[in-house]
Amino acid sequence: MKMKPEHFAHMKAEITKLDRSRITDHKTALATDLRVKDLDKRFRWDLSYAAKLTPWVCDNLYSYLDDSHVDTALRAIVRELDL
Repeated sequence: MKMKPEHFAHMKAEITKLDRSRITDHKTALATDLRVKDLDKRFRWDLSYAAKLTPWVCDNLYSYLDDSHVDTALRAIVRELDL
């Protein structure tokens, strides 16, 4: 992963703060939405938005990463947190 470890840790910490029951409810709701083409990717990015990481990502990550790198980090966070 090209992301700096301290940036990954920050993202993970912010996503960890989210309410697990709301996360589960959101994932269930997404699964019934036929407009969602890639459920897992949509879910990962929704977690980022819910954790209010968008401005932080723009200010700190896009200077050296692109969306594919951020998505790889989000994928790892979802796996580590078993979401």
